[in-house]
Amino acid sequence: MTKRFSELGLSEKTLCAVERLGYETPTPVQEQSIPAVLEGRDVIAAAKTGTGKTAAFSLPGLQRIGHAQRSQGPLMLVVTPTRELAAQIADVCGVISQETHHRVVTVVGGLSYDPQIKQIKAGVDVLIATPGRLIDLMDRNAVNLGNVEVLVLDEADRMLDMGFLPPMKKIIAATPASRQTLLFSATIDRNIMKNVGYLLKDPVFVEIAHRGETADTVDQYIIRTEHLHKPELLRAVLEEKGSFRVIVFARTRGRADTCCRRLKRAGYPAEAIHSDRSQAQRRRALENFAEGKTGILVATDVLARGIDVSEVDYVVNFDLPEQAEDYVHRIGRTGRAGHKGFAISFVTPETEGLLKDIQKLTGQQIPELTLENYDKKEAAREAAERAERGKARAEARREAQNDPELAQAAAEYRSEQQRKKQRAAARAEASAEAGKRPGKNKQRKQRNAAALAKVTGNASSVRSGRSSKGSHSTKAAKTAKTSRLERAEAQEFGRSARQHAAKPKSGANGASKKRSAKSVKAAREAAQARIAPARKGDFRPGRAHRAAVASRARNR
Repeated sequence: MTKRFSELGLSEKTLCAVERLGYETPTPVQEQSIPAVLEGRDVIAAAKTGTGKTAAFSLPGLQRIGHAQRSQGPLMLVVTPTRELAAQIADVCGVISQETHHRVVTVVGGLSYDPQIKQIKAGVDVLIATPGRLIDLMDRNAVNLGNVEVLVLDEADRMLDMGFLPPMKKIIAATPASRQTLLFSATIDRNIMKNVGYLLKDPVFVEIAHRGETADTVDQYIIRTEHLHKPELLRAVLEEKGSFRVIVFARTRGRADTCCRRLKRAGYPAEAIHSDRSQAQRRRALENFAEGKTGILVATDVLARGIDVSEVDYVVNFDLPEQAEDYVHRIGRTGRAGHKGFAISFVTPETEGLLKDIQKLTGQQIPELTLENYDKKEAAREAAERAERGKARAEARREAQNDPELAQAAAEYRSEQQRKKQRAAARAEASAEAGKRPGKNKQRKQRNAAALAKVTGNASSVRSGRSSKGSHSTKAAKTAKTSRLERAEAQEFGRSARQHAAKPKSGANGASKKRSAKSVKAAREAAQARIAPARKGDFRPGRAHRAAVASRARNR
């Protein structure tokens, strides 16, 4: 008889989190794992996909730990192979932390370091990380794993294989030996356990799914075809089985992109998701797929474990996986949480060996499916036409390379484009230089600014001299007189120069020079008159009056 969550030893706050998550009764993996985790035992759990493994370690894990000090570092560390899985775990832990008030931080690749480091320094109780980014943060001394109490390896079979084993050993070595270790995955290979057996202390084995076991809610089929006929076969499957909430798995990133382009050309709303896409692109593709904006998602094996979308109608293995275990994870994207689903795998003569490995792992013979609307002869004809078009394009490229006239024309075209770029760059440079050279108005402003700066400097000297005592007073008076004279000369010279520029130029150089000399002399005399003292008995103030009196005296 299935127990209730309240019978598993969970606290009141954690039970409130269970309600927030929408769980009613625990799944078998939750029922067996939660009590063992609460007891502090190391756990190795293998369960089918979609059976609630994340909650099986998150609920008891957050209940066991306290709250860390700011510089203490995480008390619970969850390491997972992909960014998508990290986001899913963070969602579950985030809901639980609304009741337990733990600080949950996610650090994954593809995002800036600074915000993640800032979050860690602010204080973290639960750290969810991918191995690569966690190693980088450790190398930067940005994270301290010396106080980890609970270590969780999600998708442990992937985390402990030869690809991830070296960084995982470094991460595990940075945690205390007294930690509690939890390994969760869809399958647990006994050979892998030999590599990490020394890390565990008397572990509890929770094996809900045996190695290679698939969900009962997923019907499996194969369709035998030729490699070149796969695009036509995929379109036939989509026409007959529907093109909404479908995941298509390809073996490589390039094949995933090619498959996605062909589907788009055929009018299907498809998006590709693989490790070459940025974190934002992958997140947007998953959101569009979950919201129904995108009907078909084309993915690679790297993300087969990270796609957690409810009610996926079916899965298509456009290419069979190289590893039979990946087949189990691929088809586990459908038939989740009790919903029915099915998986269709394309098998070519070259991949018959991979099919045998899959059937050996799953322990069942996968039946062959026949499509009513699929004509092999028509598919062969379309594939042949597509191949001919591809050959024609390749032949045209080769001819263009070997034809001297075409090669010469291409070279001339490239040269002309290069010359255009050079001319454009030269014009831009000339324009920039012209912008730097000052015009006449700008030159006049610069001269006036220089004169003003000189006058201002002398005026400051005058003020400084007035504040001095003794012999400095005489010098200050002379300086003040000189500065007034220079300022008056500059102003008068500017007026004379403007008046002179407004008059038509003389054809005779001698007359022009004579007038210029007269102008300079008149400007100097006028400047001296401006600062000349008033005549004795004349008490009317103002420079203009004194200048007029001085001028009349000279004229007499």
